[in-house]
Amino acid sequence: MDIMFLSRRHGATRALSLDLRLLTGLLSLVVVLAGLAGAGLGGRWQTPVAVQDEQQLDRLMDEQRAEVGVVRGDAQRQLQAFAVHLGELQARLTRLDALGARLTELAELDADEFDFSTEVGQGGPQELLEGSAYAAPPFMASLDELAQRLDSREQQLEVLEQLLAERRLNEAETLSGRPVLKGYVSSPFGRRTDPFSGRLSVHKGVDFAAKAGSAVVAVAAGVVTAAGRKSGYGNVVEISHADGYVTLYGHNQSNQAKVGDLVKRGQVIATVGSTGRSSGYHVHFEVTKDGQVVDPASYIARASTPE
Repeated sequence: MDIMFLSRRHGATRALSLDLRLLTGLLSLVVVLAGLAGAGLGGRWQTPVAVQDEQQLDRLMDEQRAEVGVVRGDAQRQLQAFAVHLGELQARLTRLDALGARLTELAELDADEFDFSTEVGQGGPQELLEGSAYAAPPFMASLDELAQRLDSREQQLEVLEQLLAERRLNEAETLSGRPVLKGYVSSPFGRRTDPFSGRLSVHKGVDFAAKAGSAVVAVAAGVVTAAGRKSGYGNVVEISHADGYVTLYGHNQSNQAKVGDLVKRGQVIATVGSTGRSSGYHVHFEVTKDGQVVDPASYIARASTPE
């Protein structure tokens, strides 16, 4: 390429020859340098923005990690509280099972009918209620409600146990049954012909003929107030009961109970003998109420045999 230059002062001309390939290379170099300069300036503006975004993202991640840690800690504490509460309820259920078994025994119910070691029988077809308005309560609230129900049932069962125990105690203190396990009435209460003199006399008790050495048992719970020899009675055991009752068991071969012993109904207190004023092996059974002799027949009739 040729370029012509004209001079105004001298009117002369000059010619400059340029290589077209060289000119194209120079222009390309200028463009490349301009691009690099722009990229450098752009990098200087964009680097702080990218670093700032990365730092902000790190802060957000740290905050989220902290929140997750707090939630996890709360969940762990709630699970621990749930486990403790559940253990308490299981212990109370064990107590209720034991109390129920005790009540079954006190009430003399059929153990197979009220077996507290088996699950309660329940069932039937499932029929769901329509609608979704019901929302399940939180676990801890449900456990608290269950604990309140258990507490109420436990109090009711304890009251029932107390009532049954008192009833059983009253029954045990009530005179009933015979003083021997096997035997028969050989002489009733009241007027009779004396077996030794043949004269009319008053018999203050009921005689039970029984096998020598067989058991003599208490007809009610009480405290032994006398045990030894008594004129006309031979070896005797005397027991004081509630409501002013006293029972006497005479002509014993040997006495098994001692003064001060607490005895229950049906407990062996002596053996059948023929000591004292006696014509043969038997037990003289005598009952007094507030110091007055009474006919034992009504008490004997309450039960055929002692428990």
